[in-house]
Amino acid sequence: MNRRLWLQNMTQGLSAPFLARASTFGLAAGSALALSACAGPQISDYAAQTPALDLRTYFNGTVDAWGLFTDRSGRVVKRFTVVMDCKWQGDEGVLDEAFTYSDGTKERRIWRLKALPNGRYEGRADDVVGMASGQTQGNAFQWQYTLALPVDGSVWHVQFDDWMYLMDDRVMLNKAVMSKLGVTLGEVTLSFTRREPLAAGGKP
Repeated sequence: MNRRLWLQNMTQGLSAPFLARASTFGLAAGSALALSACAGPQISDYAAQTPALDLRTYFNGTVDAWGLFTDRSGRVVKRFTVVMDCKWQGDEGVLDEAFTYSDGTKERRIWRLKALPNGRYEGRADDVVGMASGQTQGNAFQWQYTLALPVDGSVWHVQFDDWMYLMDDRVMLNKAVMSKLGVTLGEVTLSFTRREPLAAGGKP
């Protein structure tokens, strides 16, 4: 999802002194962070959950979404809606996202995805560093990528860890954690709704 404007507003107070402290924290606590990451959820935890999610069938056609951003304290700092125009040709898909924020600003992001074996996906977007990668199992999808974000004349690389959960034939929920140097910056919560429900067997 495209979070550039909100991240620019949220990170105004996270300047060089904060980054210096964060870098020190990251070096001192690297082992602890690695251990905590191992204790977090794994995509295999959801392998038996239903309904089964296939991105090529869910993100196909028009999908509407409603979301909000929260900062590190949990305060809601911005709300938004998204209209997604999704198309697939074989294993390659295009997700064209049109954002409208609560302050009236608008943005657009185009994801270009490729389906790989074993429920894996990779994707690119203009402001994503390198390749995004993810995997589905059961009703869940984990999607990870790094966003290049201009802040105060420099560019930050902010990591996103997205988790999506298919609830029924129309609704999917999404929670994303944003971090830099091991420090959480905030979270995004989204609800997706397909305009047309999936038919029996998971087909649009």
